[in-house]
Amino acid sequence: MNSTPLAQLFAKLKLENRAALIGYVPAGFPSKAGCIEVIKAMVDGGVDAIEIGFPYSDPVMDGPIIQAAADQSLKAGTSASDVFETLAATTALGVPAVVMTYWNPIEKYGVAKFAQSLKAAGGSGVVTPDLTIEESAAWANAANSAAINRIYVVAPSTSPDRLPKVTAQCSGFVYAASLMGVTGTRTAVASGAKSLVQRIRETTSTPVAVGLGVSTQEQAHEVASYADGVIVGSAFIRLIQEAPSAEVGLQKVRELAAALALGVHR
Repeated sequence: MNSTPLAQLFAKLKLENRAALIGYVPAGFPSKAGCIEVIKAMVDGGVDAIEIGFPYSDPVMDGPIIQAAADQSLKAGTSASDVFETLAATTALGVPAVVMTYWNPIEKYGVAKFAQSLKAAGGSGVVTPDLTIEESAAWANAANSAAINRIYVVAPSTSPDRLPKVTAQCSGFVYAASLMGVTGTRTAVASGAKSLVQRIRETTSTPVAVGLGVSTQEQAHEVASYADGVIVGSAFIRLIQEAPSAEVGLQKVRELAAALALGVHR
């Protein structure tokens, strides 16, 4: 599973001794076409990889900013095929991309079919925040057959005996949720993030990316000093939500991506 574009990116950046900047946006936000424009703006600004959210009606891990964006997408009728079309448009830009989705949409779509559709769109893997390793047999088989990465989420609350069991099932990267609770921008990155990354590193050589809360160049620089990847979502989405026009929003996204990239590259 180390031949995915995502795995290749992390291998390349390890040689460059820097972290990856990963941008997140839900498919269909602010519209189907608008989402692809947001992704292009992120990539133009310097984002290395994209995480596309599968909009879901009961997002347990998402904060109010992402929930509002997902609701807007769902109201517009965003479907699984729209998610995969957005993924294909993203990978066509030459950047690695993954889908983040709760388990219900995968099950509804068909487990094996979901993995194959993701692969066909050039996707590298799937982040599954609410799927436990104990309930992963069907998904593991499907993902292995499609040769895509399985990315699980670990949190500061993950116990010492459980942590190695979860990280052993991860490929591509391990998603380190830097704080308990939901996504959203923070004035400071949770103090537990660094210690969580250190704990993960003791159990696996798979890259570790930190999500939940990064919104500034300084925060990106701080996280990049100890993690292999920095995931930013709410900060980008909020710029689109608050922009007076689509053009202004896209420009702000490009500017933030460039600032975050400087933080990561420093």
